[in-house]
Amino acid sequence: MSWRPVILLSLLMAMVLLCSVKEKKIFMQESDASNFLKRRGKRSPKSQDEVNAENRQKLRDDELRREYYEEQRNEFENFVEEQRDEQEERTREAVEQWRQWHYDGLYPPYLYNRHPI
Repeated sequence: MSWRPVILLSLLMAMVLLCSVKEKKIFMQESDASNFLKRRGKRSPKSQDEVNAENRQKLRDDELRREYYEEQRNEFENFVEEQRDEQEERTREAVEQWRQWHYDGLYPPYLYNRHPI
């Protein structure tokens, strides 16, 4: 039962504080509020300037997206080309080492030229 006076007192203090606060200017003037967002409603047709601005924005976004993906594709192609070159170099070195190891003095130095000893 001792919690009721505490709650009532805190509610009373909150009410006094809220009432004592001076009115602040929270809302805009009606003329400013009407121009704050767009002048037209959702269902009213767009002006040609708005359509042109939206089209310019879409074209700009498309161009940026195209450039981004082109850059990503070029980077990946360069990476793949480097990987392929490295693999070809390793393969060439391995084949060259194998041919040097198995060379029998004949030309062309292939296994079918070997003569049994």
